[in-house]
Amino acid sequence: MKRKSILALVVMAAISILGIVGVQVYWFNKAFNTEEELFNREVNAALYNVATKFFEISETAIPANNPIKQLSTNYYVVMINNEIDANLLEYLLKSEFEKRNIKADFEYGIYDCTSDKMVYGNYVSVEAVQKEEADLAGLPKWENQNYYFGVQFPNKASIITDRMEIWIFSSAVLVLVIIFFSYALFVILKQKRLSEIQKDFINNMTHEFKTPISTIALSADVLSDPNISSQPERIKNYTTIIKRENVRLKKQVERVLQMAGMDKDEIALKKEKTSLHKLINEAVEGIAAGNAGNKNRIQLQLNSANDNVEVDRLHVSNVIYNLIDNALKYCEQEPKIVISTESVKDKIWVTIEDNGIGISQDDQKKVFDKFYRVSTGNRHDVKGFGLGLSYVMQVVKAHKGSLKLMSELGKGSTFKFSLYNE
Repeated sequence: MKRKSILALVVMAAISILGIVGVQVYWFNKAFNTEEELFNREVNAALYNVATKFFEISETAIPANNPIKQLSTNYYVVMINNEIDANLLEYLLKSEFEKRNIKADFEYGIYDCTSDKMVYGNYVSVEAVQKEEADLAGLPKWENQNYYFGVQFPNKASIITDRMEIWIFSSAVLVLVIIFFSYALFVILKQKRLSEIQKDFINNMTHEFKTPISTIALSADVLSDPNISSQPERIKNYTTIIKRENVRLKKQVERVLQMAGMDKDEIALKKEKTSLHKLINEAVEGIAAGNAGNKNRIQLQLNSANDNVEVDRLHVSNVIYNLIDNALKYCEQEPKIVISTESVKDKIWVTIEDNGIGISQDDQKKVFDKFYRVSTGNRHDVKGFGLGLSYVMQVVKAHKGSLKLMSELGKGSTFKFSLYNE
């Protein structure tokens, strides 16, 4: 899938998700308002019945105007203008609310019309009512005609929300669908990136294998010439070329196989006691064997007092070799590499500092990923599969060590890794 198609897919997916969320929010809000209106009607009907009972008891005519006023979303006032028995009031409120299935805590207050002050109030819990009937015999009674009462539902929003179970369920399902959809989109993008990385890896591998194979084939053709038997120097020269290219192929195959066996972040280590300084010197000698001038570019400052470690010699040697090899490859001037060691508590730190092209901050976040290669602009002489630093990280982790990178474009890079002393 092309990049433009991926971008279009992401944009359409984002628009779809936002659209679905917008529609759900709209209908959820509509449903909430509908439930709120229904709740208000039920409460008004219940309070009207309570007021009617008081008018009937006092043998007073029911007023033409609605005696109930809703002063806020959860506060209702009932104008009685008659004597109010708190005992009777609480009983009637509980009864009427129960008839209409209004299962909600509420609080009520009785007010004096002349002073507009509350003379009595009480909080009624639904759970307490369900468990046992409250004793109302001791509640006071007012016998003049200057009183009204108010009822408030402190948890009205949660009450309405509890009535919207199907909408809450559908919203939860929608959230799960969005999460799944987003994850699926993330997987698609990740697979796209992996596909591009693997494609680059195959191209690099083809180039890496093609060159030595072509060189070996050419050398073999020359050696198959009967007339070359009289030219021993040429035979020796082409034999050396074949050996060198064969070693190069072997190393590349070993790198691929090493990484293939580390897909689950597990490395079978064969630890043995050894000198880390000795491994560093052997790696430097191995680099120098490929090009005698390389040894002169490497400065050793092996100052650690204790270099004894228990490690897998092969893997740790490969770590040191890979870091030195990268320092030599990614340099646009005369390479200068400083390798130093330092003892810190029970660890030995190895620092490899170079004067190469450096690594940008963005690349530093990905440089240890498998198959990732730092862009070198128009340069095509830097070869590799993007496996070296990933392998380094895996080996250091397997030894319970730490790996750090400090770099700046144009000012070189510094790699530091630690291993535990024996």
